[in-house]
Amino acid sequence: MIMPLAPTPMMMNMLLVVVLLVGLPLLGVLLAGQPIRPYLEFPPQTRFVHPTPFSWPIFVGLALLIALTVGSVVVRMARLRVSVPKPLRRAFGFPWWGWLGAVLTLCSWVLAWNRFPWFAALQPHTFTPLWLGYILLVNGWTFRRTGHCLMLDRPRLLLALFPASAAFWWSFEYLNRFVQNWYYVGPQPLTPWQYVLHATVPFSTVLPAVLSTMELLASVSGVTAGMDRLPALGWPKPQWSGWALIVFASAGLIGIGTWPQALFPIVWVAPLLLITALQILSGRETIFSRLTEGDASSLWLAAVAALVCGWWWEMWNSKSLAHWEYAIPSVHRFQLFAMPVLGYAGYLPFGLECLAVTQWLFPSHYRDMMRSFSRSGRWARGDERHSERPPLEQQRIRGSGDGYFTVWVFSAISSATRRTSSDKT
Repeated sequence: MIMPLAPTPMMMNMLLVVVLLVGLPLLGVLLAGQPIRPYLEFPPQTRFVHPTPFSWPIFVGLALLIALTVGSVVVRMARLRVSVPKPLRRAFGFPWWGWLGAVLTLCSWVLAWNRFPWFAALQPHTFTPLWLGYILLVNGWTFRRTGHCLMLDRPRLLLALFPASAAFWWSFEYLNRFVQNWYYVGPQPLTPWQYVLHATVPFSTVLPAVLSTMELLASVSGVTAGMDRLPALGWPKPQWSGWALIVFASAGLIGIGTWPQALFPIVWVAPLLLITALQILSGRETIFSRLTEGDASSLWLAAVAALVCGWWWEMWNSKSLAHWEYAIPSVHRFQLFAMPVLGYAGYLPFGLECLAVTQWLFPSHYRDMMRSFSRSGRWARGDERHSERPPLEQQRIRGSGDGYFTVWVFSAISSATRRTSSDKT
């Protein structure tokens, strides 16, 4: 007799996050005396939240807040920056699949920004190949710099990030129903099932792109200069801090249903606060745990990686046939592509959420990834004191459950790539 699986704390926490994210904004709508039916429309087509006009005081105030927050980090990095030894030159060639990614990205870019008659049927679907090419290219570039990359060293994690990413971004699509800060423009209306398919596939590339970019940035000396030598910080009374975060995030989620024009930024921090709060209350590691050692390098990497991806998202989106547009209350001016310039600040906390979701769903892979980021940085500085991990193929042999076909394919690519690099040495 097969016994049913008992719910785990992780499953219960995930269920709680889903319930809070889905239910609290609807509660806010009810408290405002509004019907909830328009918010559940699918596909989401009706626009019923109209942004408030541009306001110079709000724009200047937010600009100063963003400048002070980011500027203080940059200034501290400049003050703590130390002289970096000249990087050692290593014999890692740029892999063939990296070139494949470059070609795929370039071809998809040309197709996305033009309107070739022979390509009309596929014109709305250029987003996914663009970002698959980007992911291959960035992993190839990371391998060229370090001899390691996410695709070869942790293929199961990379593959798992795709479905996780789709679910992750759908949660933001749901929250956007209450603030309507962005909306999609396409050549024709879609049925619900068409909308799900056409949206889910592109959504699945978000986390792989951000995490791959993080690893590339970690290999560049100076990107995190001084971020691992900050004053140590800790949670005062962790249990109280956890409950305070839950209360704040819950109030914010209710607020976006009641006052969407004023509280729309909560969309970009509420999921992060909920995940962090539940981890604190469960006694688990969070993405902020390293702050107790004065190390914020992973947080900075995540924020910058999301901003880098954000630049490419917005640029490629700007001239694509199927694209998104923005309607940001009070600050919708000075667009860089379609995004108002202050909107790019939203990518910074979004990067932390990408990191938090990865750490929450794949904690062991997260720890391994943090070690890899640190190791990549040491390679860039020419520090050989830390030994490399055993070859990837040896790890695969020791791992008894690694017989998935896709993992085998990545491992075969890894073997061929490393063999080619060694032949050039």
